[in-house]
Amino acid sequence: MNQEHPLITDFLNYLRFERHFSPHTGKCYAADLHQFSQFLLGGASAAAGATVSPRGPAGPGLASPPQSAPGGAMVAVAPATTSTQTDLLRQKLLGTDANQIRGFLAFLHEREYSKATSARKLATLRSFYKFCLRRGYITTNPVATIRTPKQEKRLPKFLDVGQVQKLLTTPDDATLLGSRDRAMLETLYSTGVRVSELVALNINDVDMTGESLRVRGKGRKERISPIGPTSIMAIRRYLEMRAADPRSATFEPEPLFVNKHGKRLSTRSVRRKLDKYLSMCGLDPSISPHTLRHTFATHMLNNGADLRSVQELLGHQSISTTQVYTHVTTAQLKRDYDDSHPRS
Repeated sequence: MNQEHPLITDFLNYLRFERHFSPHTGKCYAADLHQFSQFLLGGASAAAGATVSPRGPAGPGLASPPQSAPGGAMVAVAPATTSTQTDLLRQKLLGTDANQIRGFLAFLHEREYSKATSARKLATLRSFYKFCLRRGYITTNPVATIRTPKQEKRLPKFLDVGQVQKLLTTPDDATLLGSRDRAMLETLYSTGVRVSELVALNINDVDMTGESLRVRGKGRKERISPIGPTSIMAIRRYLEMRAADPRSATFEPEPLFVNKHGKRLSTRSVRRKLDKYLSMCGLDPSISPHTLRHTFATHMLNNGADLRSVQELLGHQSISTTQVYTHVTTAQLKRDYDDSHPRS
């Protein structure tokens, strides 16, 4: 039977219960640490077999991928099956130096991981070794001297107003599920909330009169987000149709958006619904729920919103995260200039 490695499990529980990271983020950290553990124990060949998605199965002969423990804690299942091997992994994790971290990054490069993925895995190790340093497990941080790989600057993808209109009017709001889907899409575009924040909404988070939402963001931080009247109308229509449905008595009473069985909708379900409507209206199938968040921010700035206000609306901790959208608007200004100025 595979064992949970106590050191990694303690770190993941710290993220979950002290830092209030989402379960999805915990799974990503757990998968990264699982792969790094394989690299330390077996080198590149073992780590190559550990490159599973947090949702995917373990490779042949490997331990299971990260799993959920009671209470929502994330645990990483170490490749060890005996106390000797568990002790060995602890020794290797705490004895890691900068050269081994560089070796891991070189392995990722050889396997053609993107710079963004490598940077995320390095961020996981930074967080893990900071945790170990604070707990007194190590005296020096092996990641301290490692630079994050320089990433390509990619502007966020966003929709124009016509495309948004086409998408939002595709669901058939004459049906319960269609009215739910239109309300979801309207809410995503109207508020710019993350899809995880969307599915976490409860009915009492919607202030119909004040036209606002109470949003629970990252780190359990709450914010009040304005929501437009069109979205309020779509939500009201959906809730009225839901209340009139004979099965509504068996639905979970709190969640705003529920599936056909009356259970809280998942982020994956939202993505599937969006894919369906993208196909129906002929838009780019690579558009994601997050694209609507990008679209919200871009349209706000294009129409004169203050950068700080958009930061607040998006729930960004740092304004530098929001500033990426200024590059989008600058590019749009340049196109407008080229199209309009006689000497451009």
